Amino acid sequence: MTYQLDPAERRARPAPSPSRRPTEAPHFGTLPLGDPTGGADGIRWREQVDGKQLYPRVVIDRDVSITMSDGVVLRATVIRPANRFGQTVLTPYPAIININPYNRAAIDFVDQALHAPVLGKALHTASASIDAAGTALEGLTTLTQTLSGGVFDVFGINRNLVRSGYVQVVVDVRGTGASHGKWQILGPREQEDSVEIIDWVSEQDWCDGTVGLAGWSYSAINSLQAADKRPPQLKAVFAVEGCDDIVRDIYITGGMPSAFIPVWLSAVNMLKWVPNPANIIRDITSGHALRWAIDRVKSPATEIPSLLWGFLTARDPRIFDDPYFDERDPIVDRIEAPTFTVGAWHDLFGRSATGVYERLNMEPGRKQMIVGDGYHLDVGSGYGGKFAPPRLDVLERAWFDRWLKGHRNGVEHYGPVTMLQQGGAWTAGQNFPRPGVEPKRLYLTADASSTADHAVHDGSLGSTPAQGVSSLHIRPDIRGLRSRDMTQVTAGATMVLGADYAKDARFQERGALSFTTGPVLEATPISGAMNLRLNVATTAHEAIWAVTVNDVAPDGTSTVLTNGALSASNRALDRSKSTYAADGSLLSAHHYLSHKRKLPVPADEPVRIDVDLVPTDAVLQPGHRLRVDVYAASLPRYLTVVPDLIKARGRRQRLVLDPDHPSYLTLLAGEGLCADAPEAVQL
Repeated sequence: MTYQLDPAERRARPAPSPSRRPTEAPHFGTLPLGDPTGGADGIRWREQVDGKQLYPRVVIDRDVSITMSDGVVLRATVIRPANRFGQTVLTPYPAIININPYNRAAIDFVDQALHAPVLGKALHTASASIDAAGTALEGLTTLTQTLSGGVFDVFGINRNLVRSGYVQVVVDVRGTGASHGKWQILGPREQEDSVEIIDWVSEQDWCDGTVGLAGWSYSAINSLQAADKRPPQLKAVFAVEGCDDIVRDIYITGGMPSAFIPVWLSAVNMLKWVPNPANIIRDITSGHALRWAIDRVKSPATEIPSLLWGFLTARDPRIFDDPYFDERDPIVDRIEAPTFTVGAWHDLFGRSATGVYERLNMEPGRKQMIVGDGYHLDVGSGYGGKFAPPRLDVLERAWFDRWLKGHRNGVEHYGPVTMLQQGGAWTAGQNFPRPGVEPKRLYLTADASSTADHAVHDGSLGSTPAQGVSSLHIRPDIRGLRSRDMTQVTAGATMVLGADYAKDARFQERGALSFTTGPVLEATPISGAMNLRLNVATTAHEAIWAVTVNDVAPDGTSTVLTNGALSASNRALDRSKSTYAADGSLLSAHHYLSHKRKLPVPADEPVRIDVDLVPTDAVLQPGHRLRVDVYAASLPRYLTVVPDLIKARGRRQRLVLDPDHPSYLTLLAGEGLCADAPEAVQL
């Protein structure tokens, strides 16, 4: 690896166990090293999914009850293979479990729509064939192509997988869908449920005793949670856009709540009140419906009151990094089952896309990672293309065939690190960060770059610190409503509104302090974590700082590569959990984000802050530039709780460029040259 953990943390991590080495087996096929498509193996995986299956039909039982150890009844759907007469196959097979809170009624609706005789085929055909790239409908096309990318098979009912010789079990999380009890939002009891579900499934006569976990988003997180408990029946995990640090990814990034959380909580709370029409009559006659209704009345809007109280008063622990979250973050380095993770650079859980892979304490091959250049809702869009990874349903089938059935299909030789390089193409290799990058430091200076006249200030990014002291003033605005930050916090939904929401940041930059390098003379890779150190001041007693790092094309288009934010009072740094380059440079700052670790913000006195940026992978093409944009806010990506808003009221923030206390970006980059103003610097 190019970067390493702080020495204190590195010493605490266990060494890989020799027992986890994959069993050596002949590898059939011609998988080229570094081929993101999977080569000949990938073609065979796709043919196995798209070709004739072992069984022609499936049988779906949507009325299965599983009783937990505390007496709470969870409701599930079991999908089993069937012969051409619709008779259930009695042969036991491995079981794939999906556990999510989004109500099986919604999953049933999606399943039935996608498998309707005429509608289903039309939807799949349209998703795979319509390409509006370069038009005003590009964002809409990207979203619709998720269907042909296979993520809905991972998320919901995968009939094709079942027909190939698997059983699938889809379970409503406790307190959601048709399940009884109170929703815990990934809490300890819910994690215990996951383990008990695995036990129950493995003991059924239709299961051969081996189990896999699969899911997208929430169900990917609880798959990782269950895997860290090491149930012996669990043989593999396929997790799409999971998370291992809920606080820093989405709940309170940089100490500031996200607008996504209240919207998402409201949606799940509404869905949990919708009865499942597939078995509502039986539930009424059996008494299930009454028990379900009583539990819903006891917790009608789970976590909404506490979230509102915390936002208004900052007196709820869930507004800070608290043991509440520690209980919910998967302990990834405890996982032993082979794990395939899928993420995206601008996902809601952007930090976890690479973080989960890095923390998996097993050999590459038993762990795999794919990271695309997208958001949360469009995962899988473009997969299956000529130069792209196989579809997600294809990879899921290959992964489970290898680790649950022992098929020598070569999937352990895929990747293991497959990434869509921003500004480049899909690549596959052995490491993240990619080889050929070294720590670089680029300083923010007030000298004009002559590339960002539209910004509040057009500054430069170069190899030497500012020569004199400058104070650059900036105020918060609402241009973040029309930006890539907005698209990230809406999980990708606003990409349909045009380039300003995904491809071009120049509108948002009208409210930014902008600092830009000269153009690179050769293709220059950037890979890994980044940190932006700023010397800042404010006229109030709180300040909000939001940052993006952008790729600027020769025509001026400014595309966000990564982002981050920090409130000044949360600047206290936990060095034991921060990430450092081999030369000791800080690459990723880990802030405490706790109430007791908040620091006072003196009025009009400069303080140093380190803004940790989401790890990324990109390439600056010849003629392109690197830009740092500094904002006083980015709504609604980063919200401010009311007490902090009061402290910050009427504020005027400033970035102080001082040669004795320089502001600079630390990153891992290649040796391409860029023309600084006025000298050439190395990026």
